[in-house]
Amino acid sequence: MNGSGSRIDIGALPGRPCSAAAALQVVGEKWTLLAVREIFFGNHRFEAIARNTGAPRDRLAARLRSLEHAGVVGRRLYNERPPRHEYHLTDAGRDLAPVIRALLDWGDRWVHEEPPIVMVHEPVATTDTGSRAEGDDAHGHDLDTAWICRTCGEEVARGTLTVDVRSPGWDRAGPASAPATT
Repeated sequence: MNGSGSRIDIGALPGRPCSAAAALQVVGEKWTLLAVREIFFGNHRFEAIARNTGAPRDRLAARLRSLEHAGVVGRRLYNERPPRHEYHLTDAGRDLAPVIRALLDWGDRWVHEEPPIVMVHEPVATTDTGSRAEGDDAHGHDLDTAWICRTCGEEVARGTLTVDVRSPGWDRAGPASAPATT
């Protein structure tokens, strides 16, 4: 986890060695991702996270501990007596924002008729004076995301990706068969 948390040995996991499988070991459970969503939305206290996720308190506490151990969240003391902590996303946790966004987009398209949550993009100031350029919406606009390749700058379109399997002994179909000996 880049300096904090613990790494997953993908070779020790069953099945295909894959970073997605390792990531799911850390965040691949409903209450875990919903806790990350709530912290991402600005809800840092346990009570708010529990209320807004609907998670059983004991399960949520366990998930937050595992996220802290993995370096996804950090705790900050906000009350000494009794000791109470807030949860904040680390760099690793903030890097989950596109995952949360992708789940929201998928749910809006395939599960829910009307989006119950809309993310709004408020662009940074675009003039030398620090104010928005003329014609900019001062209140932002609904976020419409795209997957952009950083190398070429093009939007990634359906059908333009291939898989290059780099795990020894594996190919796209699964475990590579051993070469025949003669």
